[in-house]
Amino acid sequence: MFRSCLFVPADRPDRFAKALAAGADLVILDLEDAVQPEAKVAARDHLRIFLQGHSGGRVGVRLNAAGTEWFQGDLSLLDSPALAAAMLPKAETAETLAQLAARLHGGAGLIPLAETALGIWNALELARAPRVIQLAFGSVDFQLDAGLPDDDPDRAMLYARSRLVLASAAAGIAAPIDGVTVDLDDPARTAADVAQSRALGFGGKLCIHPRQIAPVHEGLAPTPAELARARAIVAAADAAGAAGAIRLDGKLIDRPVAERARRMLAGG
Repeated sequence: MFRSCLFVPADRPDRFAKALAAGADLVILDLEDAVQPEAKVAARDHLRIFLQGHSGGRVGVRLNAAGTEWFQGDLSLLDSPALAAAMLPKAETAETLAQLAARLHGGAGLIPLAETALGIWNALELARAPRVIQLAFGSVDFQLDAGLPDDDPDRAMLYARSRLVLASAAAGIAAPIDGVTVDLDDPARTAADVAQSRALGFGGKLCIHPRQIAPVHEGLAPTPAELARARAIVAAADAAGAAGAIRLDGKLIDRPVAERARRMLAGG
């Protein structure tokens, strides 16, 4: 599961090594929104050269959307063994994902970026498509596509976020990756957004600046108090054996509660 995914423009090869050193779980070299139309072919060439010399691991690519003039050319990158993941923007159907899966190197996975009303509606279809390892939420584009207001967009997008979380769980894949925080100079906003993501069941977050990586990792990790509580729950459940529900510090502890505690301690 990818916790932090850092976007880097694919037409800026001078930033690739620095981005990889920043500590993100996945560095996504972006051929789509971060690159102007006139620079897309050159960006693809930069990316191809980089992948040829990269030993693999922690590198992904965001392709241009299906139906654009660059999509078919971008598919030529997918057989690189250096890729850990490929992200499809404006993902809406399993058929398009199957086309990518057929071209993708064996060790890599697909991350559909759901950022349209149809993509959110088809979340379970996307999550069940071949080679999909994690869904991602394109919150900024979704707000535009769905015509959501600017005064409280996070509240308006609660349903969309929850749909991605539920679809991921139903498909048996990792918890999804939440959208970007656009306020680059407001660490408190980043922390608040990460806290909301975790509370809703997300397992990762898209980043647009290296300074967002550490708050994402910190915010998605269990706190010391949560870990201590989980250890106490597991210890009490193990001591009770198959006795069923037990009481701990005045609270009911049954099998689902104990299982959640075990997963937390196991890192899941």
